[in-house]
Amino acid sequence: MTPREHADRSLASSFERYLQDKGKGRGGDGGNYRRNAARELDWFAEWARGDRGDEEWTGIGPPDTDRDPTFGDLDERVFREYARHLAGDRGLKQNTVQTYYAYISAWCGWCVNEGYLDAHYAQRASATAPLPDDDGRKPGDQQAWTSEQRHALTRHVDEQARAAIETYTSLPEDVDPLDKQRARYAALKTARDRALVFVLAYTAVRVGELLRDPDDPRRRGVRWEDISLEDGSMDVYRKKQQWDAASLPDPVISPLRSYRKLMDPPTDRWPVFPTFDQRTLAELVQAELANRGDGPSAIEERREAYARDLLLALDEDIRPPSITTDGARSILKRLTEASEIDIEHPKHDYLAPHGGRRGMGEVLVRAFGYTVAARYLDNSEEMVRERYSHIEAGELGDVATEALEDIDGAA
Repeated sequence: MTPREHADRSLASSFERYLQDKGKGRGGDGGNYRRNAARELDWFAEWARGDRGDEEWTGIGPPDTDRDPTFGDLDERVFREYARHLAGDRGLKQNTVQTYYAYISAWCGWCVNEGYLDAHYAQRASATAPLPDDDGRKPGDQQAWTSEQRHALTRHVDEQARAAIETYTSLPEDVDPLDKQRARYAALKTARDRALVFVLAYTAVRVGELLRDPDDPRRRGVRWEDISLEDGSMDVYRKKQQWDAASLPDPVISPLRSYRKLMDPPTDRWPVFPTFDQRTLAELVQAELANRGDGPSAIEERREAYARDLLLALDEDIRPPSITTDGARSILKRLTEASEIDIEHPKHDYLAPHGGRRGMGEVLVRAFGYTVAARYLDNSEEMVRERYSHIEAGELGDVATEALEDIDGAA
C-alpha cells in the first residue's frame, strides 16, 4: 500500500506491527526497547487525540470531527508540536526529552519504510527545532565506583562470606541437621553476594548481560556452563545481540571458585546467581515435585525436612531462575547500607551496578588508554573516548599547568 492508501488508517493500527519488528525473542514480544517504545507510542497517540497537553490542546485532527488521528493528519508541524510538548509540558530533563522523542522518531522512520508515510517528518529540521540540546549524558549513567568505594564494598562482602563459611564448616558433627542447613544457607547467600559484587566490580560486564531480564527471554542469566575458571573467561549475551567471551580477572576467580564449591550445583545448567526469594522458590519446588508425581502431603513432608527450599532444590535438581537486574540493585542497596559507604550522587544513594562497570572503565583508561579499555568494555574506542573524555581533559589540564609553570618560571 502507498502512503495515500494508508492516509485514513489510525496511528495506533501500526503500533503492534512496529513493536513486533523491534521486539526481542520468539514472536518479538520481549525486550526493554519494545516496552519503552510501547509506552511512548501510547503517550504520543493520546497527545495526538487531544487527551494530553495543556487545556487548549485539542489534538491533531480536524476540530469538528470525533475520530482517532490518522496518517493523513501527520506532517512535520505535528512532530514539531510534540517536540515542544515534551520539552515543556511534561517537565522532563533535556536528555530524557531527547530519548523519548527518539522513540517516536524511530517509529516515524519505520512508517516511511513500510509505506505509511512518504517522508520522515520527525527528522525534519523544523520538527526537531524545539528539542533541547543533548548534553551527551544518559540519565543515571554517570555514577562510577571510586577505588575507595570498590575496596570498601568488596572488603565488606568478603568478610561477611568468610565468617559465614567458617561458621558452617566448623560446626560439630552432632549438630542438629536443620541448624547445619541454616548455616549452609547463610554461607551460600553471603558467598553469592560476594561473587556478584566482585564480578560487577572487576569484569565491567553489563548487569543486563550477567543476570535475567524478565523482558528479554534470551537473557536468562549466566549459568555455570558459561564460566571457565581455568581460562578466566565467561560467555555472556552482549548488548550487540551476540554471545561473546568476557574476561574474569584474578580478583574474581577465588570468590567464584569458593562459591561454586559451597553450592555444588547438580548440573552446570544451574544459574550462577539464583534467586533466594522464598516465595518464588516455594512455588517452584511445589510445582516441580507435583509434576514428578508427589502428592500434597508428600511435598509438605519433603519441604519440612529442609530449612530452606533452595537446599531442597539443590538436592532434587529443581533449577531456580537467576536473580533479575532489579534484584541485583536491591542486593547492592542492602550491601551499600551495611558497609556504611558514603555515596554522593544526585540520583543513586547506593553503589549501582553500572557504577562498577564505569569505575573499571576509569581504571583501564587511566592505566592503559582508550584502545585497551574499549576492548575490555566491549565498546567502540570512539564511544569510550566520549564517555571518559573528562580523563583526557584532566590530563591535558595537567600538561597546560606544567607548560605555564615552565614558561612563567622562565619569564
